[in-house]
Amino acid sequence: MAKWTAKHEAPAPLEGPIVATVTGGTIIWFALFVVQLPFYGWFADRDLLWWVWCCAAGGFLGLIGLWYVRGRDAALKRHAAEQAEQDARDAEGSAG
Repeated sequence: MAKWTAKHEAPAPLEGPIVATVTGGTIIWFALFVVQLPFYGWFADRDLLWWVWCCAAGGFLGLIGLWYVRGRDAALKRHAAEQAEQDARDAEGSAG
């Protein structure tokens, strides 16, 4: 069996407001959890409690994701600042 190889290059990763996206998703999960709480008995009677707890888990996992993407965003900004500083030093060294 031959090894599979890609026929084209992978696209560049999309960069955007990742922290805002994860924050919005986390808020939606928690909102869904809170909206379902008054109907807890209805879900329990029909063996559908997993809907309620799935929303709670989504919210808590969103908090973990929010912690992760904020750290990633800070690291990317720190790296960009270091690169800019290094480029400025290189430009001064070659001009002087």
